Amino acid sequence: MHTLAIGMPGGTELLVILFIVLLLFGAKKLPELSRSLGKSLGEFKKGQRESSLPDTSEDEVEKKEIISDTDEESEK
Repeated sequence: MHTLAIGMPGGTELLVILFIVLLLFGAKKLPELSRSLGKSLGEFKKGQRESSLPDTSEDEVEKKEIISDTDEESEK
């Protein structure tokens, strides 16, 4: 009995995939396609880094509201 194992494509499979991509997009469009893919990946990683950082902008607004509320109460 044989089991079907699906994993990373080997050398031959990568060559076939590359050939199909060349047929679909053409040699002239391939550098442009890879450039835009790289930019997209960079933007995605940038978004991930920014989402992992704590958001301090809301904290600053709350601090200003608290300070202005205490100033108004002290003036009364």
